Amino acid sequence: MEKITIKEIAKICQVGIGTVSRAINNGADISQETREKILKVIEEKGYIPNNSARNLKRSETKTIAVLVKGMSNPFFGNMIRDMGDEIRKKKFTMVLHHIEFEEDEVEVALELIKEKRLRGIIFLGGYFKGKENRLIKIPIPYVLSTVGGIPEHLDKTKYSSVGVWDVQESYKAVEYLIKAGHRKIAIFTSDESKEGIGLLRLEGYKNALTKYKIKINPRLIRNMKEEIEYYSMENGFAMMQELLQDKEEFTAVYAIADTLAIGAMKALSLSGKKIPEDYSVVGFDGIDMGKYFIPSLTTLSQPMEKISSETTKLLFQVIMGKEVHKHCILEGSLIIRDSSRTVL
Repeated sequence: MEKITIKEIAKICQVGIGTVSRAINNGADISQETREKILKVIEEKGYIPNNSARNLKRSETKTIAVLVKGMSNPFFGNMIRDMGDEIRKKKFTMVLHHIEFEEDEVEVALELIKEKRLRGIIFLGGYFKGKENRLIKIPIPYVLSTVGGIPEHLDKTKYSSVGVWDVQESYKAVEYLIKAGHRKIAIFTSDESKEGIGLLRLEGYKNALTKYKIKINPRLIRNMKEEIEYYSMENGFAMMQELLQDKEEFTAVYAIADTLAIGAMKALSLSGKKIPEDYSVVGFDGIDMGKYFIPSLTTLSQPMEKISSETTKLLFQVIMGKEVHKHCILEGSLIIRDSSRTVL
């Protein structure tokens, strides 16, 4: 997106540059009507006022923001570390910002651009479908990394993206359970009304059941609890407790995050159930904790190191003017461990 200047704002509003400046800085000698008109144009055009705009043009501005949605998920821990290492190798500074589940990451990014001297942004996690009109206002290079809902109508030459195809990778995890003889497979996911990666992974679950002509049982689709932190082990624990209490028959559970799967396994163990003799459990992500839990967790592992390196590489190639924006879809791998088994 071309950066708009204060002079162009003044021309659009048919006022002087000084009037625009007074509107931005809440100065006197300007009518409320004119002020509102100017501020509306500023918002529509994505103009970054005051020193921030000048800072963006200065070659010595060397700050990258990493905006993380789902900070508590251990999946992001190693990725943040690896990205930080690469950013520092380039002699840049990393600003890490946690995005709450209900926050709009694009609005947060636009505010950070005003406050910080940013050269680029990495969005880690989140969901961006339907946010095209706001994304085009971001005037600096950015990468959507491991996000859900890549914008369909956004010009792909204006941003980069890195991640796995969540629908297909989720399908792969559920297909493994089906081929292992399971027909009553529960899923721990997010509410279907919530836009996000959970929705995409739920779609993969449904696609797999449909492909193998297994009827979808709504009572085996369990949603994370609103009152408990999303994607936490505590949430997985609570969902499994509820599922067991409801006495709905199932032989396997597929959790859309390893943290949920580990919480579910704890609940099963405390209830006297054996894994995988009574129930098989499969997760998604491939966090280190999964391999050390007893029993070790079968999971659809995302290539975390590759995602981290590709994300930072693409961002710096664009910042340095060496490459145009690119889009990288990586393949996950199913790691079969002790938490799952074939049933007769």
